[in-house]
Amino acid sequence: MASFGGDAQMDERIVSSRPSGCPHAFCGCEASLYRFGRIIPQLNLATNWRRFPRATPAPGMAAVRSGHVMILQQHVAGNIWYVHDGNAGGHVTREHPRSIAGYTIVDPSSAAFALHS
Repeated sequence: MASFGGDAQMDERIVSSRPSGCPHAFCGCEASLYRFGRIIPQLNLATNWRRFPRATPAPGMAAVRSGHVMILQQHVAGNIWYVHDGNAGGHVTREHPRSIAGYTIVDPSSAAFALHS
């Protein structure tokens, strides 16, 4: 269990392994399954998530950096968010607290924007 700033405690949990149909490096594929309910091949590459409009951190937004993407679920404290994090080490998907420092936050609710830009 991780503890951040006083009473805020969040468990890290392993959700699954690599989903069927996703490539070996699967963070983008897992994020599209989690956010949209299906694999969107263009979003398998984490960098393509940067095509979404920039946003402020909020549940449902994506945090993107070179080679990795994860979906924000709940604010913990400061720049720490509880995230849905595909391929989060050991080839598993975890939900756990992570710092979003150094990540670009984007709003994936505009799927048409991302896929046709």
